Amino acid sequence: MNKKELSERDICTKFITPALIKAGWNLQTQVREEFSLTKGRVVVRGKLHTRGQQKRADYVLFYQPNIPLAVIEAKDNKHIVGDGMQQALEYADLLQVPFVFSSNGDRLLFHNKLNRDGKIEQEIEFEQMPSPDMLWGWWSKSQGLNEQQQKLITQDYYNDGSGKTPRYYQLLAINKTIEAISQGQQRILLVMATGTGKTFTAFQIIWRLWKSKHKKRILFLADRNILVDQTMSNDFKPFGSAMTKIQKRQANKSYEIYLCLYQAITGKEESQNIYKQFSPNFFDLIVIDECHRGSAAEDSAWREILEYFSEATQIGLTATPKETKNVSNIDYFGEPIYTYSLRQGIDDGFLAPYKVVRIDIDKDLSGWRPQKGQIDKYGNPIEDRIYNQKDFDKTLILEKRTELVAHKITEFLKSTDRYQKAIVFCENIDHAERMRQALANANSDLVAQNSKYIMRITGDNPEGKAELDNFIFPESTYPVIAITSKLMTTGVDAQTCKLIVLDQRIQSITEFKQIIGRGTRINEEYDKFYFTIIDFKKATELFADPDFDGDPVQIYEPKTLEDSSVPPDDFDNQDEPNKYPETHKKKGNYKASEPSAHWGTWTNEDEIKRYVVNDVEVKVSSERVQYYDAEGKLITESLKDYTRKTVNQKYQSLNEFLRQWSKAEKKEIIIQELAQAGVFFPALTQEVGKNYDPFDLICHIVWDVPPLTRQERAREVKKRDYFSKYGKQARQVLDGLLDKYADEGIEAVIEPQILKIDPFSQMGTPMEIAQLFGSTKGYSQAVRELQTQLYSIN
Repeated sequence: MNKKELSERDICTKFITPALIKAGWNLQTQVREEFSLTKGRVVVRGKLHTRGQQKRADYVLFYQPNIPLAVIEAKDNKHIVGDGMQQALEYADLLQVPFVFSSNGDRLLFHNKLNRDGKIEQEIEFEQMPSPDMLWGWWSKSQGLNEQQQKLITQDYYNDGSGKTPRYYQLLAINKTIEAISQGQQRILLVMATGTGKTFTAFQIIWRLWKSKHKKRILFLADRNILVDQTMSNDFKPFGSAMTKIQKRQANKSYEIYLCLYQAITGKEESQNIYKQFSPNFFDLIVIDECHRGSAAEDSAWREILEYFSEATQIGLTATPKETKNVSNIDYFGEPIYTYSLRQGIDDGFLAPYKVVRIDIDKDLSGWRPQKGQIDKYGNPIEDRIYNQKDFDKTLILEKRTELVAHKITEFLKSTDRYQKAIVFCENIDHAERMRQALANANSDLVAQNSKYIMRITGDNPEGKAELDNFIFPESTYPVIAITSKLMTTGVDAQTCKLIVLDQRIQSITEFKQIIGRGTRINEEYDKFYFTIIDFKKATELFADPDFDGDPVQIYEPKTLEDSSVPPDDFDNQDEPNKYPETHKKKGNYKASEPSAHWGTWTNEDEIKRYVVNDVEVKVSSERVQYYDAEGKLITESLKDYTRKTVNQKYQSLNEFLRQWSKAEKKEIIIQELAQAGVFFPALTQEVGKNYDPFDLICHIVWDVPPLTRQERAREVKKRDYFSKYGKQARQVLDGLLDKYADEGIEAVIEPQILKIDPFSQMGTPMEIAQLFGSTKGYSQAVRELQTQLYSIN
């Protein structure tokens, strides 16, 4: 056997897998080949998207299905034994496993992170491959685990037989929580970005603790009724009859798994504190979903519950740990034992990236002052002062501003997809109702077909709240546009939401993250890979906050009302938009009311809540797009500029590119690698010329080489008469391949199935055609020569 002729997969099959079997590894339960770790980042340019390279380990070794221990990376025998180690170490860091192997089929390079005193790496023979018990023994000893702790840690997660398993970061969150509890930790904080499966992770933690009988009575707390209902019917469904929902202020103590709304067991009156019907030591475990919303504050109702059940182990789940001068989750729970951020989720390809359309309205930037003695729409004299963005839709309503916002939203939908799910966030319920009316008028044709095309979904509106499930459900067409203020900021799993509109002044980074999270889920079945944010109130300036961990891929700001709110695929560098003018101190007797169902309303001694002005013209001041790269750095560049930069990072010069292109047996591999890096050949083809080969597009855009069309390249090859050494019928085949290249490109020529279609099918079967060149190998050689001739033309 000549190892040099074996592929990487052959090395796995003939050497690594037999060594694992001999060492006692169970191929069915302990060995997972080609184990996918990430999905590959979604790269967005204009209206196009593609997937980056996913991370996939050749082998991941598990002691139990829930306990990964080692990573193995294989290379073919043309590489040295350690060539796969750095790649394997990267995968091992993701999984946080201590044992790493690399092999080229000769032997193994073994990296042992636990071996701090001796050699951390050494070459071993295949016969020395450690057994599962050996690796587990080394790891459990390093953790100081006793027998009881090992029993809890090795309890498997729930498996419904569908093949769905926790993603790598979910597995880490689950395992780290179980390990912390096994070591006696009572307060645990998990930080996981919206859309990364916090509830599924919580279920698996609870399942393992419950099945192992380590925790017998468990309470799951949430602050939204929809969260509790979704949890019971989806992730927690396997608990079956052992599970109940605490409602109607009744505490039935015959169950094991309890879910409830914290408002359902607390109240202002002592008699309303239903949780006190349970003894303080009734629950062994309490899991608090979205814990940033209440449990952090010392005087909150959540804290009362947690302190009452202080003997229970308590796990806080949040996407946005709240840290302010007076409120701290970390003060209560301690530092997070695991964090999976929005940035990580986007980089791994599990969360959708997003573009931002920033639209500045003139009155928001410059402010507005009424004329002396001016009255509003209802005859109320308007207080003489300067009103700015802080006031709009609160103390002052400019009706034409609302109409302009509705016009820009509608313009975007008409230019993209009018049936893409969208959420519009308004200042308050009154603002949401006015926005509903404005959008209904702007989309009267679709509203006439179905009045539920646009729905206001706010806390005071039962008709709207009844449509929330239909908005969330991917298969329901209606509602398409949901208008809200606060109700949908958290807990709404809108998988197909492709547009989020911010006409709400947001000052809280926590609230901003939660709102952004409404669109971060990916749903490939419904072509949801990224989403767009249209920002009318500069809320996206919070991207600059150091606490924000997920940057947009694009920001666009229209300059005038006539400019489309759809970002062009190619745009010029522009300056940053003007910052807000200094805000003016509020005069008069106005004061903000306490948050209520009508959050954001205002009161004064004269009982006028707000002024409504219907004759003040407003217009767009600026509108622009910017992209962010994978490192979060702002770039404002065209598709050509991006292509130029990306190719130059991979190839230092034209000569190097030509050398690599010439050397590559499969040209499509180079094309695919560049496409995964965000070079969109279809868009470049439309921009530069659709009859150009990807080779010519790259050479022309990056190094300014005059391009040749595919037809010109094919004609030049025919003129050279290079293939005269072949027989007449073989030359007819090659001429046919050149014609296919001219019409369809190089991908068609190298596809073996091409011989099954006209005109080749009339020349014989694929095997008969191959015999015209002596053999299949001879035909493949002729195709390679054809490619060489095509690309050797200057």
